[in-house]
Amino acid sequence: MLMFLGYAMVATFMVLIMTRRLSAMVALILIPILFGVLAGHGADLGDMAVEGIGKLAPTATLLLFAVLYFALMIDAGLFDPLVNRVLRFAGDDPVRVAMGTAVVALTVSLDGDGATTALITITAFLPVYRRLGMNPLVLAVILGSSNTVMNLAPWGGPAGRAAAALHIDPADIFIPLLPTIAAGILGTLAIAWHLGRRERARIAAGLERIEAGESILSFDRDMTLARPRLIGLNLVLTLAVLGVAIVRLLPLPVAFMIGFAIALLINYPSPRLQGERLKAHATNALPIVVLILAAGSFTGIMAGTGMIDAMAKGAMTAVPPAMGPQLGVVTAFLGIPLSFVLSNDAYYFGVIPIIAQTAAHYGVEPAVTARASLLSLPTHGLSPLIAAIYLIAGLLGCDVGAMQRFGLKWALLLTLILIAAATLTGAIL
Repeated sequence: MLMFLGYAMVATFMVLIMTRRLSAMVALILIPILFGVLAGHGADLGDMAVEGIGKLAPTATLLLFAVLYFALMIDAGLFDPLVNRVLRFAGDDPVRVAMGTAVVALTVSLDGDGATTALITITAFLPVYRRLGMNPLVLAVILGSSNTVMNLAPWGGPAGRAAAALHIDPADIFIPLLPTIAAGILGTLAIAWHLGRRERARIAAGLERIEAGESILSFDRDMTLARPRLIGLNLVLTLAVLGVAIVRLLPLPVAFMIGFAIALLINYPSPRLQGERLKAHATNALPIVVLILAAGSFTGIMAGTGMIDAMAKGAMTAVPPAMGPQLGVVTAFLGIPLSFVLSNDAYYFGVIPIIAQTAAHYGVEPAVTARASLLSLPTHGLSPLIAAIYLIAGLLGCDVGAMQRFGLKWALLLTLILIAAATLTGAIL
């Protein structure tokens, strides 16, 4: 009975959010309460929800302060010298332009906000692509590859969801994936180099210029917020925060809390300016934090009612015993189609907890399942279910279908690079 209710709850949740009858936040809060009541529980559902929320408070804190920190660094102009130098380096050589696109996109993607990365990268490079007659779809592939690789960081939306869904420390996902992220960065640079060479050869052969439609681009930064004299200090602070986080001198949430407070004090000492910066970036930070806390209620009730255990025991009957210990690798490959046809919330909160609980019976740690679930991010980036692909298409003046057709093979290649690197380094074994 519990297994049936559990699967029915997950199916109801996925259908309602995929058909947009309910927002993910509302569904995460109300659906488990409804099915918890059907499972015979009442007032104790509140304790289950609070326990789940409590376990995810550190993850929500990390996401909040990491997003605010990197948004503040963009305001202060930390990445401006890099963008300017890369543009000077690129000149009129398509190979250098493509490589420069990758370097800027990889760096700016540190903030975990795909929209900001797209705006900054496309604002800087689209005029160059148009002047040289380069295919703007090349820019889309490089931008998507860069952003999805860097979203493996714990303050990225998918990594935060995976940690929240399985109630694990984001650092346990992130640190073992560092070699995989390095491989993804190298893979992205290699793809950029190859596409740049191909564009150089096409332009040199005098083939027809590839023109895009009209861009919806309108990105005006308030340059009064830039702090060019503080760039060196901001860079040292950013490296220090990342270093402290990676070597775990402090928990990730505390590292970014302290870093954000220092960054605010250094760049915007006025309480008025500090308040304005908080308000300006609340629209980016608040939705993901609310979603993570709602997910705590969802997973807390699933675990407290025993549904997740019952579902995992049922799923075990469909898994060949010989395959059980390899469920980390299997999950990575399953993620390619699943994350393409499912939304982030449906995939991480509906599917991954069941896989993780099933894998745990074979000795596979939840952190392994979480890491494996993230490796299909490059292909997920082309899913028609995510808003970013429409934003990028609008900014570039391209058709979404053309972007998917042009980029799918490169997304699959990058996904396989990530899976191979994670397997060879033991991150998903």
